[in-house]
Amino acid sequence: MKRISAFLVVALALNTAFFAQNNSNKELTMEQCVNTLNVENSQSTKVGYQYWFADKEFLDGRTLKLSVVEPHKATHEPHKHEEDEFFFVLEGTAEFFLNGETVVAGPYTSFYCPPNSLHGIRNVGDTELKYLVIKKYNLSDK
Repeated sequence: MKRISAFLVVALALNTAFFAQNNSNKELTMEQCVNTLNVENSQSTKVGYQYWFADKEFLDGRTLKLSVVEPHKATHEPHKHEEDEFFFVLEGTAEFFLNGETVVAGPYTSFYCPPNSLHGIRNVGDTELKYLVIKKYNLSDK
């Protein structure tokens, strides 16, 4: 668990660094800046659950989400959107799809999805797949 916590801190730092160009000037409290995984507050999906450490309302559309996917399943089919996106594998075995190509990788691997690229991630292992999703939503699309 300590290893996961350390990587969550790194991921949040990356999230801030990659998307700093739209930095908010709002003042935040310590309580707003610290978010510890609480599975009871997670959202169930058809294939597991997700937990938002930072949702798009928190800070200018920048997000950090944990996705947990059951063995041999995917949250959805490959898709595309205008925002770029990072996946960071914490546990399990992921198959990453990008524009017709695939690669299989394990923990401590990042995958980058450029804007408007056809991409997806699925669990190809026999254990849960846990990965972080780092993305900045375009809030003008609300």
